[in-house]
Amino acid sequence: MSQNLNTELLEFSTEHGVDLLGVADVKKITGNRNLIPDTIQSTLSRAVVTAVRLSSSILSEIKDKPTKTYFHHYRTVNMALDQLALKLTGFLQVAGYQAFPVPASQLLDWDAQLGLLSHKHAAVEAGLGWIGRNNLLVTPQCGSQVRLVSVLTDASLEYGVPLNEDCGSCRACIPVCPCQAISDDPAEFNHKRCYDQLDHFVRKRVVGQHICGVCVRACSPEQVTKR
Repeated sequence: MSQNLNTELLEFSTEHGVDLLGVADVKKITGNRNLIPDTIQSTLSRAVVTAVRLSSSILSEIKDKPTKTYFHHYRTVNMALDQLALKLTGFLQVAGYQAFPVPASQLLDWDAQLGLLSHKHAAVEAGLGWIGRNNLLVTPQCGSQVRLVSVLTDASLEYGVPLNEDCGSCRACIPVCPCQAISDDPAEFNHKRCYDQLDHFVRKRVVGQHICGVCVRACSPEQVTKR
């Protein structure tokens, strides 16, 4: 039953534009990475995590700051992800299960930059990739050039297995970072320096949202293959 449901869900998701899909145990995502109320995750203990690949052509225009086109693309993909989560919710509910779509990009704590659930850490638990030096999810298929959304459910789906991989010798994101927030050790990523740079882009009206895209462009599928 579980295997059939996994297959049906994957087929449905692929038909609706999903590039990668995995299932995570929500309870393994702890601390401020998981702000879902206990009353919800006690029942909806699985997260269906889906990834949609960004346009490599749009990313290729980025040099040392985000472009207006990337800004529009970023927002469009986020809206598409929320629509995708709604469709997955409908699919699961029709199959007789509960489902709770987690917004693709919504902050509950602005100062700490925290959402309801860390999609990237859910993706790691689901076996879609690992957290790279750039502090983003890195996938074997797409690098960091993806956006994510998750749907919580009580469906008896099979969990993914976290990958035992890392960035290896690849350091493509380090020299291009406009604020030198990235270092060799992923644990030493400078969150404050990164956010200050994003804030600078907004204040200078480069784009109207706290985004960059420089390290996303650098972390391409080709770079991951060469690592």
